[in-house]
Amino acid sequence: MGEFDAIDSLLASVGPQADLPDPEVRRALRERAQLSKAQVARALGVSPSTVSAWESGRDPVGEARAKYAYLLDGLNTKFTAETNTEPAAGVATPVALHADAAAHDASHEPGGDDEVEALAAPEPCVLCGRPAGQRVAGFAQHLDPADCQNTVAEDPAPVAEQIIPDPKPPQREPTRAKGSARRAFQEPSGPGDLIHEAVHAALAEHQGDIEAASAVLLKRAIPDAMRLLDETRKGARYDVIAHPWIPDILKKQTSRGADHIWEARPKWTRTTLPPGRREVTALDTNGAYLSALKTHLPLGQLEHSTSLTHDRRRAGVHLITPPAWEHDAVLPNPIGQRDEPGPLWVTEPTLRLLLRLSSPKHGLCEPPEIHESYTSGATENLLEKFRIALKDARDTAIADGDHLTLEYVKAMYSKFVSTMGESNYNRELYRPDWMHIIRSQAFANLWMKALKAHNEGLAVVRAMGTDELHVIGDWRRVFPEGRGVTEVKIKDTYTVGTGTEASTGQEQ
Repeated sequence: MGEFDAIDSLLASVGPQADLPDPEVRRALRERAQLSKAQVARALGVSPSTVSAWESGRDPVGEARAKYAYLLDGLNTKFTAETNTEPAAGVATPVALHADAAAHDASHEPGGDDEVEALAAPEPCVLCGRPAGQRVAGFAQHLDPADCQNTVAEDPAPVAEQIIPDPKPPQREPTRAKGSARRAFQEPSGPGDLIHEAVHAALAEHQGDIEAASAVLLKRAIPDAMRLLDETRKGARYDVIAHPWIPDILKKQTSRGADHIWEARPKWTRTTLPPGRREVTALDTNGAYLSALKTHLPLGQLEHSTSLTHDRRRAGVHLITPPAWEHDAVLPNPIGQRDEPGPLWVTEPTLRLLLRLSSPKHGLCEPPEIHESYTSGATENLLEKFRIALKDARDTAIADGDHLTLEYVKAMYSKFVSTMGESNYNRELYRPDWMHIIRSQAFANLWMKALKAHNEGLAVVRAMGTDELHVIGDWRRVFPEGRGVTEVKIKDTYTVGTGTEASTGQEQ
């Protein structure tokens, strides 16, 4: 092989980017085919919000772009062939599709027919309970009123438009189109059913082979988590920017390097132990990253400020000089083990933890000095419905002894957190600020458990990572034991004070 053959081979393998029609044409092609965003998303292995983004002007890249272009080209070819047969009907070319898209913009209403999805197998109608072949706005429903057996007798007026159930939490009346018949509303299934359906579909596909189903589910954990996030965000009060401008401090300095954000990960072991022979219990806090999804997250693009005070209505990252910590003999430093003194960039949970510890209630340190910040308006409940759906599925799986679903749920929330930064595995969400904040929240939660143990008279021996806390004393009077996210379980026990300490073998 010549010196340049390998390069020529590499260049030959890099094909041109697939051509895509304009965004309004993409949407018109899908709607002409009567395909929902959810159907297209599943076929392409992305979430419905990604399809929406592609139809609003964002272009896919890589394999997703090739697949999307193939779909659109096939639809356009199909409709062109139909038009050649019947010139006066349908959508013929991208030029005609532009006109259709413009007309659609003038008349389309949210929750319209782009949310109608044909079901492979009938599901109970949310209005009458009988089998229905379509899903509207995420809920199975009859489109023809004659098929629905729950029309109120005293109001037999014909249905002028389809009834769209309110996608918000149950126990609300569905929105009725003008002139439509009144319908009884049954409680719809929740987002957690997406998890249940995915597990059953994987088992059915692999004839009950749990190992094969697990491999498929773990591989799909990221797109499935994004789909679940989309479902739980329906009707939300806040718009989220999924790919905002990011300051340089949040960008990796090298391809294999790190950015400038310090997450305050604890890695602490007590140097002086109480006298005598003592038994240490290594406790494992359950679902650390799952619990950490409840944290103050910035909604939009981060904005720079040099304010010396903290605005609790905003969240982000902050350059601070941390306070001196004088309790390292009994409690870990809340900013973790840091070799270099001086200012550092920390996340919202770390700053809030330091401010809390410096308050009159605790008085454990001085307030940190804030130099500058990158923040946005924030809410603590941005991912709350997403968290609750995962928590409920986790609790049910544990109660049922369903290891397959449990591992699938764990993969969903752990990979969701780890891939929202600079990752090739999740191109739907680029929020490295969220990733750092959620991880720091998990570390802050563990630190607060250490403080609680200390305040209740336990000797804290070690705090490691997101979930490991070693204590001496009657921990059961302080922490509830179990597998729930608010409980702890025993990871190991060992004895100290005999000259040798047994290793837990569980350090993170």
